Amino acid sequence: MEVKDRILFEDNHLLVIHKRPGELVQGDRTGDLTLADLVKSYLKKKHLKPGAAYLGIVHRLDRPTSGVLVFAKTSKALSRLNQQFQSRTPQKTYWALVDKQFPENEGTLEHWMTRNAQQNKSKAHKNKVPNSKQARLHFKRIRDFDRYCLLEIKLETGRHHQIRAQLSSLNFPIQGDLKYGAPRSNKDGSISLHSRTLTIDHPVTKESLFFISDPEKVGIWKSVLSG
Repeated sequence: MEVKDRILFEDNHLLVIHKRPGELVQGDRTGDLTLADLVKSYLKKKHLKPGAAYLGIVHRLDRPTSGVLVFAKTSKALSRLNQQFQSRTPQKTYWALVDKQFPENEGTLEHWMTRNAQQNKSKAHKNKVPNSKQARLHFKRIRDFDRYCLLEIKLETGRHHQIRAQLSSLNFPIQGDLKYGAPRSNKDGSISLHSRTLTIDHPVTKESLFFISDPEKVGIWKSVLSG
């Protein structure tokens, strides 16, 4: 699927896109091609720019995660969007698939998170520990399937691997998330975590913007979306 076919919104200031599972948002030590690289190439071709196109990374999604992602097309937009995300004004909802035996239908998870940079992994603690940061999310059970249930998750904080670590701490890791204890991987290397909706204020017009993106109809998501 080409970049132009995944764009949810674009104007002179913003570009909002559906990120596919397995894509890097920005470069890392693997040296793999990134979504930012693809979007820059798209902008350069579209606007016939002689040099490199400007693209600001506003926020990130983990490589195996899919869903709504925002890029800034100007430095002014980047600065103002950064302020929004730092003040936690954007509203995000995620879809996550976990084992059907998940015990609750609705609730709030509160933990204290620590991060191991060497392992690129976080841990959720019940109580405050040294160098920890508070993490909170709200969940609602949407639907049950043969082996899994679909949770809608609203983040109140935005810690590193927060949803993955918090669900894992309950012994209900996200489907396919081997790093956090899932018993088996997804065939495509993804995890069943999808950034489904995002609400932000336009950095220039101040208009409230709402974006929604469904997972691609492959693998286990095919059953979810077809049911």
